[in-house]
Amino acid sequence: MKLKYILAVVLLGITFNQINAQDSSKVQSVSSTYVLDQYYKLNLKVFQADSTPEDVDNIFELFTNDFTYVHPQYGGVYTREDLYNGYMRNQNNGGYDGSVVDIKMENKIVGLNAIAVSKRFIKKEEGKIVEGEAQMALFEFKDGKIYRITEYW
Repeated sequence: MKLKYILAVVLLGITFNQINAQDSSKVQSVSSTYVLDQYYKLNLKVFQADSTPEDVDNIFELFTNDFTYVHPQYGGVYTREDLYNGYMRNQNNGGYDGSVVDIKMENKIVGLNAIAVSKRFIKKEEGKIVEGEAQMALFEFKDGKIYRITEYW
């Protein structure tokens, strides 16, 4: 009788822990999805001709202090500071001219502390709205912020 009681308690404990782990990962994925959506929303704002340095700062509030940006096609690994300086340089040089009118997320695969995204930039070219090439990126999260972005295009 004692063995059945002990076994029942152990099984209930295991089941309860699995339920808690599932609830935690659901909350985590909702939080990560929200941060990802904010990232693209804030980038769209920065891409406009009237964007300000404060708009760039708002993006970087979403990143951890040890954030890295990885883009093998365009030079490899960038620190948080490298990427920030690049944003500011583009802004100061008029690189953000409003030609990007939207960022269309076509698909998201949400995992534990990561989201893979398929997206397209929607641009204004010669008076027409055109969809750019499909691009893939992997976002990794730590402590509710973006820890690493790896671009695969």
